[in-house]
Amino acid sequence: MMEEDPPRRIQGFVPPVLDGWDVEELKDYIGRLRAEIDRVEAAIARKQVHRGAADAFFRRPKE
Repeated sequence: MMEEDPPRRIQGFVPPVLDGWDVEELKDYIGRLRAEIDRVEAAIARKQVHRGAADAFFRRPKE
């Protein structure tokens, strides 16, 4: 019998309080956020490629 994978939890994003940050800290924070967005977009693209390959293999009609 195969064990089921545990359910995935989507972690919420809690934005930090920006009041005490100077301009350079804010710019650095924006850079980190943009890098994270790029990382997530790359993961989405990889998943879409895999899904497309699976759909083509099984000839699943596109929705």
